[in-house]
Amino acid sequence: METTTMTSKGQVTIPKSVRQQLGLRQGAKVAFVVEGDHAVLRPAVPVRALPKSGFGMVKVSGPAVPPDFDVASLLKPEPVKPVTPVGKASKPGARK
Repeated sequence: METTTMTSKGQVTIPKSVRQQLGLRQGAKVAFVVEGDHAVLRPAVPVRALPKSGFGMVKVSGPAVPPDFDVASLLKPEPVKPVTPVGKASKPGARK
């Protein structure tokens, strides 16, 4: 455990080994939590606001899609298979 001295303004220097372990750099935000009789220092996790819409979140490098493009046109129609009634299966060599 490393110790440091608090200044008259309440400032302390976080030891280099602790800064490296926590990944703290100049300007990083830290959070202090009082737990019982001691304080815990943690890197502060910024609270990000949720976007109101997803527009513009995905970046595309290809050509733009026209606004009137119908994605259903990409689907290939499945070939229709003839339905054989039950009990009426054709026999090999039978006349029609």
